[in-house]
Amino acid sequence: MIKLLVGLGNPGEQYARTRHNVGFWVLDALAKELGCAWSEDKRFQASMVEPRIAANKLILLKPMTFMNRSGYAVVQALNYWKLQPSELLVVHDELDFAVGVAKLKKNGGHAGHNGLRHIMAQLGHGDFYRLRVGIGRPAHKSMVVDYVLSPPSSEEGGLLGRAVERLVVALPLLVLRDEPVLDLG
Repeated sequence: MIKLLVGLGNPGEQYARTRHNVGFWVLDALAKELGCAWSEDKRFQASMVEPRIAANKLILLKPMTFMNRSGYAVVQALNYWKLQPSELLVVHDELDFAVGVAKLKKNGGHAGHNGLRHIMAQLGHGDFYRLRVGIGRPAHKSMVVDYVLSPPSSEEGGLLGRAVERLVVALPLLVLRDEPVLDLG
Protein backbone atom coordinates (compact mmCIF):
# COMPACT_ATOMS: atom_id res chain seq x y z
CA MET A 1 0.00 0.00 0.00
CA ILE A 2 1.27 3.48 -0.85
CA LYS A 3 1.89 5.60 2.24
CA LEU A 4 4.16 8.37 0.89
CA LEU A 5 3.12 10.25 -2.23
CA VAL A 6 5.83 12.59 -3.55
CA GLY A 7 5.29 15.17 -6.28
CA LEU A 8 8.36 16.38 -8.14
CA GLY A 9 8.85 19.99 -9.17
CA ASN A 10 10.93 23.06 -8.56
CA PRO A 11 10.08 25.57 -5.82
CA GLY A 12 9.43 29.20 -6.66
CA GLU A 13 6.89 31.17 -8.60
CA GLN A 14 9.06 31.23 -11.75
CA TYR A 15 8.66 27.43 -12.05
CA ALA A 16 5.08 27.04 -10.81
CA ARG A 17 3.47 26.77 -14.26
CA THR A 18 6.24 24.88 -16.04
CA ARG A 19 5.90 21.37 -17.44
CA HIS A 20 8.55 20.08 -15.03
CA ASN A 21 6.23 20.89 -12.12
CA VAL A 22 3.38 18.59 -13.13
CA GLY A 23 4.13 16.44 -10.04
CA PHE A 24 3.43 19.47 -7.85
CA TRP A 25 0.23 20.20 -9.84
CA VAL A 26 -1.13 16.73 -9.14
CA LEU A 27 -0.38 16.88 -5.41
CA ASP A 28 -1.70 20.43 -5.10
CA ALA A 29 -4.99 19.39 -6.71
CA LEU A 30 -5.23 16.26 -4.54
CA ALA A 31 -4.53 18.21 -1.34
CA LYS A 32 -7.19 20.76 -2.31
CA GLU A 33 -9.71 17.98 -3.03
CA LEU A 34 -8.94 16.42 0.37
CA GLY A 35 -9.31 19.79 2.12
CA CYS A 36 -5.68 20.01 3.22
CA ALA A 37 -3.42 23.05 3.50
CA TRP A 38 0.31 22.69 2.82
CA SER A 39 2.85 23.48 5.52
CA GLU A 40 6.61 23.72 5.34
CA ASP A 41 8.50 21.04 7.22
CA LYS A 42 12.17 21.85 7.69
CA ARG A 43 12.96 18.23 8.75
CA PHE A 44 12.39 17.14 5.17
CA GLN A 45 13.12 20.38 3.31
CA ALA A 46 9.63 20.00 1.89
CA SER A 47 6.00 21.06 1.99
CA MET A 48 3.68 18.39 3.28
CA VAL A 49 0.19 17.43 4.33
CA GLU A 50 -1.06 14.29 6.08
CA PRO A 51 -4.61 13.50 4.94
CA ARG A 52 -6.56 10.35 5.74
CA ILE A 53 -8.11 8.27 3.01
CA ALA A 54 -10.57 5.63 4.24
CA ALA A 55 -8.98 5.83 7.72
CA ASN A 56 -5.48 5.30 6.27
CA LYS A 57 -2.89 8.02 6.80
CA LEU A 58 -1.21 9.24 3.62
CA ILE A 59 1.72 11.64 3.48
CA LEU A 60 1.86 14.07 0.55
CA LEU A 61 5.30 15.59 0.11
CA LYS A 62 6.68 18.24 -2.26
CA PRO A 63 10.50 18.55 -1.95
CA MET A 64 11.59 22.20 -1.85
CA THR A 65 15.20 21.38 -2.72
CA PHE A 66 14.85 21.77 -6.51
CA MET A 67 14.35 18.82 -8.81
CA ASN A 68 17.93 17.57 -8.91
CA ARG A 69 18.08 17.25 -5.09
CA SER A 70 14.66 15.67 -4.49
CA GLY A 71 16.16 12.48 -3.07
CA TYR A 72 17.16 14.14 0.19
CA ALA A 73 13.57 14.91 1.18
CA VAL A 74 12.33 11.51 0.01
CA VAL A 75 14.90 9.51 1.98
CA GLN A 76 14.48 11.66 5.08
CA ALA A 77 10.70 11.12 4.98
CA LEU A 78 11.02 7.36 4.40
CA ASN A 79 13.42 7.07 7.33
CA TYR A 80 11.36 9.28 9.65
CA TRP A 81 8.15 7.30 9.12
CA LYS A 82 10.01 3.97 8.86
CA LEU A 83 8.55 3.31 5.42
CA GLN A 84 9.85 0.99 2.73
CA PRO A 85 10.54 2.25 -0.81
CA SER A 86 7.74 -0.10 -1.94
CA GLU A 87 5.35 2.25 -0.05
CA LEU A 88 6.54 5.25 -2.08
CA LEU A 89 4.86 6.71 -5.17
CA VAL A 90 6.64 9.52 -7.02
CA VAL A 91 4.58 11.67 -9.42
CA HIS A 92 6.66 13.28 -12.17
CA ASP A 93 6.67 14.64 -15.71
CA GLU A 94 7.40 12.20 -18.53
CA LEU A 95 8.86 13.30 -21.88
CA ASP A 96 8.22 9.92 -23.52
CA PHE A 97 4.42 10.10 -23.23
CA ALA A 98 1.99 12.29 -25.14
CA VAL A 99 0.67 15.27 -23.21
CA GLY A 100 -1.82 14.15 -20.58
CA VAL A 101 -1.13 10.41 -20.72
CA ALA A 102 -0.49 8.99 -17.24
CA LYS A 103 0.87 5.56 -16.39
CA LEU A 104 2.01 3.85 -13.25
CA LYS A 105 5.29 1.95 -13.18
CA LYS A 106 7.19 0.06 -10.52
CA ASN A 107 10.98 -0.16 -10.66
CA GLY A 108 13.12 0.89 -13.57
CA GLY A 109 15.61 3.53 -14.50
CA HIS A 110 15.45 7.31 -14.45
CA ALA A 111 15.40 7.86 -18.25
CA GLY A 112 17.39 11.05 -17.76
CA HIS A 113 14.94 12.60 -15.27
CA ASN A 114 17.09 14.43 -12.74
CA GLY A 115 14.58 14.15 -9.90
CA LEU A 116 14.32 10.38 -10.30
CA ARG A 117 18.08 10.13 -10.78
CA HIS A 118 18.70 11.81 -7.42
CA ILE A 119 16.07 9.75 -5.59
CA MET A 120 17.59 6.56 -7.00
CA ALA A 121 21.10 7.69 -6.07
CA GLN A 122 19.99 8.36 -2.48
CA LEU A 123 18.09 5.07 -2.18
CA GLY A 124 20.70 3.02 -4.04
CA HIS A 125 18.00 1.54 -6.33
CA GLY A 126 14.85 2.30 -8.29
CA ASP A 127 12.49 -0.08 -6.50
CA PHE A 128 9.53 2.26 -5.97
CA TYR A 129 6.38 3.29 -7.80
CA ARG A 130 6.34 6.18 -10.25
CA LEU A 131 3.32 7.89 -11.73
CA ARG A 132 4.53 9.27 -15.03
CA VAL A 133 2.48 12.15 -16.46
CA GLY A 134 3.13 12.84 -20.13
CA ILE A 135 4.28 16.29 -21.17
CA GLY A 136 5.38 15.37 -24.71
CA ARG A 137 8.82 15.87 -26.15
CA PRO A 138 10.34 18.82 -28.01
CA ALA A 139 11.43 18.44 -31.63
CA HIS A 140 15.14 18.33 -30.78
CA LYS A 141 17.02 16.82 -27.85
CA SER A 142 18.94 20.08 -27.39
CA MET A 143 15.63 21.79 -26.50
CA VAL A 144 14.69 19.53 -23.56
CA VAL A 145 15.84 21.80 -20.73
CA ASP A 146 14.05 24.87 -22.12
CA TYR A 147 11.00 22.75 -22.92
CA VAL A 148 10.51 21.27 -19.43
CA LEU A 149 11.20 24.64 -17.79
CA SER A 150 8.58 26.46 -19.85
CA PRO A 151 4.79 26.54 -19.52
CA PRO A 152 2.70 24.31 -21.78
CA SER A 153 0.69 25.82 -24.62
CA SER A 154 -2.97 26.50 -23.87
CA GLU A 155 -3.97 23.27 -25.67
CA GLU A 156 -1.36 21.26 -23.73
CA GLY A 157 -2.42 22.99 -20.53
CA GLY A 158 -5.99 21.83 -21.12
CA LEU A 159 -4.86 18.24 -21.66
CA LEU A 160 -2.68 18.35 -18.54
CA GLY A 161 -5.50 19.92 -16.53
CA ARG A 162 -7.85 17.10 -17.50
CA ALA A 163 -5.16 14.53 -16.63
CA VAL A 164 -4.72 16.13 -13.21
CA GLU A 165 -8.49 16.02 -12.65
CA ARG A 166 -8.58 12.31 -13.52
CA LEU A 167 -5.62 11.59 -11.25
CA VAL A 168 -7.25 13.38 -8.31
CA VAL A 169 -10.14 10.93 -8.65
CA ALA A 170 -7.91 7.88 -9.24
CA LEU A 171 -5.16 8.43 -6.66
CA PRO A 172 -7.23 7.92 -3.48
CA LEU A 173 -8.33 4.54 -4.85
CA LEU A 174 -4.87 3.70 -6.13
CA VAL A 175 -3.08 4.25 -2.83
CA LEU A 176 -5.42 1.87 -1.01
CA ARG A 177 -4.55 -1.11 -3.21
CA ASP A 178 -1.93 -3.65 -2.20
CA GLU A 179 -0.67 -3.73 -5.80
CA PRO A 180 -1.47 -0.35 -7.39
CA VAL A 181 -2.48 -0.36 -11.07
CA LEU A 182 -3.22 2.66 -13.27
CA ASP A 183 -3.14 3.53 -16.96
CA LEU A 184 -4.73 6.80 -18.04
CA GLY A 185 -3.76 6.73 -21.72
